[in-house]
Amino acid sequence: MQFKTHLLVAALCAAAAGAQAQTVRIANQGDSLSMDPHSLNESLQLSVTGNVYEGLIGRNKDLTVAPALATSWRQTSPTVWRFELRKGVRFHDGTPFTADDVLYSFARTQVDGSDMKSYTNDVKEVRKVNDHVVEIETKAPFPILPDVISLVYIMSKKWSEDNQATRPVDRRKGIENAASFRANGTGPFRLRERQPSVRTTFVRNGSYWGKIDGNVQEVIFTPIGNDATRVAALLSGEVDVMEPVPVQDIDRVNGSANARVMVGPELRTIFLGMDQSRNELLYSSVKGKNPFKDKRVRQAFYQAIDIEGIQKTVMRGASKPTALMVGPGINGFDDGQNKRLPHDPEASKKLLAEAGYPNGFEVTMNCPNDRYVNDARICQAVAANLSRVGVKINLAAETKGTYFPKILRRDTSFYLLGWTPGTYDAHNALNALMACPDDKGTGQFNLGSYCNPKVDQLTRAIQSETDKGKRAAMIKEAFDAHAADVGHLPLHQQSLAWGVSKKVDLVQLADNFMPFKWISVKK
Repeated sequence: MQFKTHLLVAALCAAAAGAQAQTVRIANQGDSLSMDPHSLNESLQLSVTGNVYEGLIGRNKDLTVAPALATSWRQTSPTVWRFELRKGVRFHDGTPFTADDVLYSFARTQVDGSDMKSYTNDVKEVRKVNDHVVEIETKAPFPILPDVISLVYIMSKKWSEDNQATRPVDRRKGIENAASFRANGTGPFRLRERQPSVRTTFVRNGSYWGKIDGNVQEVIFTPIGNDATRVAALLSGEVDVMEPVPVQDIDRVNGSANARVMVGPELRTIFLGMDQSRNELLYSSVKGKNPFKDKRVRQAFYQAIDIEGIQKTVMRGASKPTALMVGPGINGFDDGQNKRLPHDPEASKKLLAEAGYPNGFEVTMNCPNDRYVNDARICQAVAANLSRVGVKINLAAETKGTYFPKILRRDTSFYLLGWTPGTYDAHNALNALMACPDDKGTGQFNLGSYCNPKVDQLTRAIQSETDKGKRAAMIKEAFDAHAADVGHLPLHQQSLAWGVSKKVDLVQLADNFMPFKWISVKK
């Protein structure tokens, strides 16, 4: 009898321990392609790794800046910022966090393979004042620097050196190192296990310096590419959180007993880009010249796209058509500028004929099929629209694991991309997407190499301007110039749709980041 009592007590203790060890199972249509925080400037990857790594600056639940590894910051001159670093912080392996790690991490973002160059390309020097004070000097006045560096995550200099991970993982060249599969940050969660494209497990950091609002002890992140499988996993309780919910399944999930859909506006803009640099496109029937260098061709493509039809049939209303490369919620967005050219296939045909393509031409369009809401279906709809004006699209849709390395090395003629300005400011989109590319990180994601010296000059001026009225006027002028060139083909801002178990509470951010520290599972 006494033996049975001991067994019962042991079982109850085990059950209690299990109840306390709250686990949340998260599914996404894609995976974080690496654990290296500097290898890919993509919001899903930065969202996932941002639970393990931290920047000097963090974000509050309303996306305003917050102290993180820096407790305070101030300008000591127009081009110098001083950051007081948080004392007593340790990396997950126990190594103390110091100024040396900040200097190392900022330098690492500028090394070949880094996808984060555009966040630090205007930094002239990072100086160590002492172990817990650094100064960042910029090449010109940079009033929004704290916003810009919130996604520059800090790595341990010692760990990187010990693990031969001093250079970022370069997905463009297929180069991996220890930082792709292991992680050692200061954040609220530690990486326990990494199985790329299968499962990644995180556990709560018991020695975290800050407050963790949620009660989650373990997070199991699983990529599930198939929409129907992902929805079924949520409804059956196999996963607790998943995104995105296919727009056609929102009502079904909301009508279920166990789950709900959190819907909200997203700051991401979906757009199409075109190679405007090469004298001959890599993937086109046109030889000896590049049709996308002709504004009439770019405008013909724009006016051939039935964005209202895409909104209605593909997105089922869960999108907002746009004429700009940034949307509502981004500083610098002007609704008065947000007027698309009319959908007009006859005008498109006329423009193509004027440009010397009366019968159209053939071009390959690159598209992911597991990154944005209905991404492949959007590309299919665009291809159908263009076919009506004589343009034959060879659609190459593929998983983001191979898609991003391909387009980031500019091995494309025509592509789809989504962009959320990590600073929540229009300068980010101008600097990363619309400025002429250079080897220092400016225009790093201007993958078609659109180039207008006036836009570049305005982008530099916007970066340094402190007068809000003057700055807003310059942003408007830059966007007007880009629109007049038809530099890109903006499509829409998609809506967020997260499927969430009714036993889970979390915070939905408009940048589509999902901090684990704000997730709780009801007991």
